Amino acid sequence: MTTDLRRRFAVLAVAVAALAVLAGASLCVGARSVPPGTVWAALTGHTATDLEAIVRDVRVPRTVLACCAGAALATAGTLIQTLTRNPLAEPGVLGVTAGAAFAITLGTVAGLSGSQPARMALAVAGSALAAAAVYAVGRSFPLRLLLAGVALTAVLAGLTLGLRLVYPDALDEYRYWSVGSLAGRERTPLALPLAAILLALAGTALVTRPLGGLMLGDGVAHALGARVRRTRVAVLVLVTLLTGAATAVVGPVMFVGLIVPHLARRLAAGSLPWLAAYTAVLGSVLLVAADIGARLLLPTGEVPVAIVTAFLGGPALIWVVRRHGAVAL
Repeated sequence: MTTDLRRRFAVLAVAVAALAVLAGASLCVGARSVPPGTVWAALTGHTATDLEAIVRDVRVPRTVLACCAGAALATAGTLIQTLTRNPLAEPGVLGVTAGAAFAITLGTVAGLSGSQPARMALAVAGSALAAAAVYAVGRSFPLRLLLAGVALTAVLAGLTLGLRLVYPDALDEYRYWSVGSLAGRERTPLALPLAAILLALAGTALVTRPLGGLMLGDGVAHALGARVRRTRVAVLVLVTLLTGAATAVVGPVMFVGLIVPHLARRLAAGSLPWLAAYTAVLGSVLLVAADIGARLLLPTGEVPVAIVTAFLGGPALIWVVRRHGAVAL
């Protein structure tokens, strides 16, 4: 094993260890603090005290969801930045998250989102339509792509808010979902969205090598034997599935797909497969850490996790714009 490969594995091991520590902290902290010994008893035993029930029934599903949703949103950001060669690309900034949110709200008004599969289908359809619209407008110009995404996000956000004001039942049912939060999500069926996220993450591992050829330009990719059109379609499908599945459960969470790829790119040193691996783990780290912060910031309640990620992502977006401007990756 070469020195460079050992370094990559060491970095990945450190990231996984950090995720394990944060996951343990996520099981301990909250409105009621749970001692580590009680957490261990809840995970390994079969007793049913109140604290152990909180750990097993609330905090374990919530932590697993944070890990999967963070990995999904961060990986989607890496894929879309690489495909468009645009350092500003991110599912939330490019309107993909807003498309999923609008589709779910519209489906709720029409009475079509009563089940988790229906909500998943609406989110994926909304993400796909938004991604296609933004990419059609600005695929050749990074700055135009960003502006199209911001404009579409604003329009869809306005339409979503209008629907919720006109139909207050939908507003009451989805007011916590609409701001992006992990609170209460452990009560929803998670098997389908988590399976979709894991399947899409596995698909990402298969598409990284041909996608790396596209980074060199279409002509070079063709010369290397890459199927350019098929690779583009596969990447867009994966971005849509990752974003739609995550948004269907946790609501619209912005900036995870913008922050994490830029952090991971420094560690990957030009290797797209390693970039995808680092991004998935660091995305989980970021969202679990943000969820812990969301529980502790206010003494009287929780802050939606999307507010925490937006607080981190705003300065990150300014930094990226100042550093890269409109230059493609």
